[in-house]
Amino acid sequence: MTGDVRVGRIGDAFPPGTTRVLVDRLWPRGVRREGAPWDVWLPRVAPSASLRAWYHAHPEGFDTFSRRYRAELEEPGGEAQAALRQLVVLAGEGPVALLTARREVDRSHAAVLRDVLANREGERSDGGR
Repeated sequence: MTGDVRVGRIGDAFPPGTTRVLVDRLWPRGVRREGAPWDVWLPRVAPSASLRAWYHAHPEGFDTFSRRYRAELEEPGGEAQAALRQLVVLAGEGPVALLTARREVDRSHAAVLRDVLANREGERSDGGR
């Protein structure tokens, strides 16, 4: 994995060669499918509908949201596992931008996902110890 995983909002500019991945479960309002400003859409890597609704009702609970989202991502056989593996492959091929429609990108699932991917790289770089 390259380690060059960034987060941003839909429509943000990124350097050429960056694979832009929409990581929201819902298709953003007002965006046409033809010519969408991303290369890949991975809705299954986004938080579950119930977790997303909980965080919307408790925006001050980012730490709890983050912990619960990480648990969803690591759930054996969960729908997020295949999408997370696809993200690992994409990040291994070059820079990746995780895109979300959320305004507070640094307090979003995209930021948590970036940290999860960084931790996976750290596990590999120290021989899995």
